[in-house]
Amino acid sequence: MITAYVMREGGLDAMQLKIEDNSLPQDAIWLDAYRLSDEEREWLTDVILKDVPEEEELDDIEASSRFFLDSDGIHILSLFPQRVGNETIGVNVSFTLKGKLLISYRDDDIGVLRLLRHYLKHDSNLVSSALDVILELQDLKIEYLSDLIEDGYETLQENSKHVLKEDQTEEMLRELLFQESTNGQIHLALHDTRRSLRFILKVLGPKLSEKQHQNVMEVLADIESLLPHTQFLFDKIDFQLEAATGFTNLQQNRVIKMFSVVAVLFMPPTLIASLYGMNFAHMPELSLKFGYPLALLLMVASACFTYLIFKKKKWM
Repeated sequence: MITAYVMREGGLDAMQLKIEDNSLPQDAIWLDAYRLSDEEREWLTDVILKDVPEEEELDDIEASSRFFLDSDGIHILSLFPQRVGNETIGVNVSFTLKGKLLISYRDDDIGVLRLLRHYLKHDSNLVSSALDVILELQDLKIEYLSDLIEDGYETLQENSKHVLKEDQTEEMLRELLFQESTNGQIHLALHDTRRSLRFILKVLGPKLSEKQHQNVMEVLADIESLLPHTQFLFDKIDFQLEAATGFTNLQQNRVIKMFSVVAVLFMPPTLIASLYGMNFAHMPELSLKFGYPLALLLMVASACFTYLIFKKKKWM
């Protein structure tokens, strides 16, 4: 599906593109391509671009594949975080800035794009060019990342109350793993956005308006202020993981200690029983009238004596 955004007097109008017309709407500044069909991909290649990114190309990690300039224009492959249930995943969106037209390609729905479309309906002066669109998307992405960081702080603050609660350890560890994955995506997205904006400054610096240049610098400043927070969250997650692991090990050690104490308590009685269980011909105690009760009493007394020693040493 291809959605065209056309500049009108009242702002941007969104319209679904019909490839049967074989033409681009006049005054269109943005084409949003979502899960392209083979026919739509062929139409884009014939009418606008020489090369349309394939699905596997959206996952390239090398900088030379994510930010480059060719005959089609300026290419930027930008990473957007997306919440799916409790999990946060990274979705790559490819942008091609060709003259006054921006073309975006994506295979997943992105919350930031939906948010931009909502803003465009209520603020006709939000964007006025293709470059404004991509800059506004980067700005909204940083705001969204900031919200995710705040959510991370709140979640970890709540988790800290349950670190030493045995019945909630498993749930807390699962939440910490989710937070570590989310924070990793936030960290990657911040670095990726910083590289995207620096690439725009490098390629289009002189062509940027004063407002656009100021917007880029403000977003870059926001990124620099958010990066230390992601590192702090990593440290806090590691601390809580270590605390939870240490508490679990302590609980296991207590169980092992209990079994060890029980084993030591029964060692003297076991030794006595073993001695009198030997089949020697001459064992005087075996002929005593009260030999059996005395043996039992001796076994109980030896266990009690061992118990008292453990209590005095405060080993139990």
